[in-house]
Amino acid sequence: MTGGYGKSGPDILHDCTIAVDKGEIAVIVGPNGAGKSTAMKAVFGMLDLREGHVRLDGEDISRLSPQARVAKGMGFVPQNNNIFTSMTVEENLEMGAFIRTDDISGTMNQVYDLFPILREKRRQAAGELSGGQRQQVAVGRALMTKPKVLMLDEPTAGVSPIVMDELFDRIIEVSRTGIPILMVEQNARQALEIADKGYVMVQGRNAYTGTGKELLADPEVRKSFLGG
Repeated sequence: MTGGYGKSGPDILHDCTIAVDKGEIAVIVGPNGAGKSTAMKAVFGMLDLREGHVRLDGEDISRLSPQARVAKGMGFVPQNNNIFTSMTVEENLEMGAFIRTDDISGTMNQVYDLFPILREKRRQAAGELSGGQRQQVAVGRALMTKPKVLMLDEPTAGVSPIVMDELFDRIIEVSRTGIPILMVEQNARQALEIADKGYVMVQGRNAYTGTGKELLADPEVRKSFLGG
């Protein structure tokens, strides 16, 4: 993908390639301002591509709006403002299923099994929850669409290390259900530890690509991006 914001804005992404397959966790890491979240938004259709394509299940969806991409099976959890704070937990999950016409109760039970604290707090306003619990609501809501791929932009931003570990455990559980997960993450070392695939981005380009283990073992990646 090559592109940026607006028709005449400068390119932020330069020939950047990202892919994730069924049951995999792929993570995008790199320094601040590297274009990680921009790459995620490009996949979701929130900026203009000058070159390249976005494919979902083999279908070219490059010209579709973000709303149409959700209908095709893209679940996207943005970093900020990703829940309806005045609604209850259960209402948030119901909102996630707005595009569905079938019975959603089975999916809701799956979300509650994955995130037991949400079942406990389902009648509570989502805005009253802790940061980690809010993130579980946001991920749960995206899962209610029965996505073919789940995209998470900085899912552990602003949470404590203990909550981060718990969220990563839940993300692993989601991937074990077969849903591919594409994730942008500031906590590079911890993210690469759970990643099947890793992409290190620098200035909108792929600087390094490999399995999570390969990137963690690469001396250049360690020195430049993981603090030695």
